[in-house]
Amino acid sequence: MPNNTKHQINVLQSVVTSTLSAWRGTSVVKAARQPKKRLKLYDMEGCPHCRRVREALTALGLDAEIYPCPKRGTRFRPEAARQGGKRLVPLLVDPNTSTRLYEAQDIVDYLFETYGDRATPFAYTKGVLAPVLGGVGSLVSSMRGTMARKATHPKKMLELWSFESSPYSRLVRERLTELELSYVLHNIGKEQFADMGPAVRRVQPGPYKPRPGGRREKVLAELGRVQVPYLVDPNTGVKLYESAEIIDYLEWQYAQ
Repeated sequence: MPNNTKHQINVLQSVVTSTLSAWRGTSVVKAARQPKKRLKLYDMEGCPHCRRVREALTALGLDAEIYPCPKRGTRFRPEAARQGGKRLVPLLVDPNTSTRLYEAQDIVDYLFETYGDRATPFAYTKGVLAPVLGGVGSLVSSMRGTMARKATHPKKMLELWSFESSPYSRLVRERLTELELSYVLHNIGKEQFADMGPAVRRVQPGPYKPRPGGRREKVLAELGRVQVPYLVDPNTGVKLYESAEIIDYLEWQYAQ
């Protein structure tokens, strides 16, 4: 199957995964205060429980250092076990409060209470169907982002601008997980109606204007555009926007 066709199929699968998750992790519910020290999340992209934590990070606009722990992974799984005492993900480590948490709902509640200064919104509570639909979403995405592959590992963490439900960003995060490439996740969820739709064809016509004082305004000033995924590799100086190009780069630069 041609690479472009395969990529488009993967994108459609990713859209279904976001739909099954009710597109949580799209918009900022409340812009949280960024902690002095970055949160650390030991994570597996294809895990539905980890997905719920990342949805909350987007809802609060919180950055985090992501340490991928795919099955058969050897790079960060042992470290996660040392940090929390269990070989389980998700594991959140908050160096600001010396907190270590495993259960997805406990982590979500902690994030909203500690950094959002509010109770967890109903949409981000566990519910009865959330685990079932989350599992189906992972199956629809062919369980990408769950199994480790051989790779070389850079000295510096990569950086990724993303929001959780973005189908294109998910494909990049899946590959980062499989290659066990740690990265700084910059969450830039949608902040207003004008943000809706893809960057090249937003629902509101005319020049794009981010919400004044919002995070996207800062990103636009810094980067010159607001589009996800956006990958920066400080090890090579490479900067890329398109998901297919990012995945090709990761394969060429790091996969063995």
